[in-house]
Amino acid sequence: MIKRLNNITFPVSDLKEITAFYEKVLGLKKQSEWPTYVIFDCGGVDLALEPGGEKAEKKGSPYVFLIVDDVDAEYQELKNKGVKFKYEPKDQTWGGRVATLTDPDGNLLCIWQRKEK
Repeated sequence: MIKRLNNITFPVSDLKEITAFYEKVLGLKKQSEWPTYVIFDCGGVDLALEPGGEKAEKKGSPYVFLIVDDVDAEYQELKNKGVKFKYEPKDQTWGGRVATLTDPDGNLLCIWQRKEK
């Protein structure tokens, strides 16, 4: 029986560049680092990077959802840092407000918050 998601690993084209994005731009805390693998704590789930990937727009990418307190504020802060967004903040029929950004390799990350009822 599956208890919870433990880890998501993205293969990346440039480990140093993508690590800097997750650490300095998104503000995730680096948990562990080896020459070929980096792990960030993402609210109890490990988000990991390893070399060997190509740009995601060429291979497709899963959507990874990251919970935030205020999507609009986070969107503006990240946009001011030069982060590229595929979709601006928008209310969803399933009860969330979501904005979708891409990391430097084109991997899709969704910042979201639950809408107030």
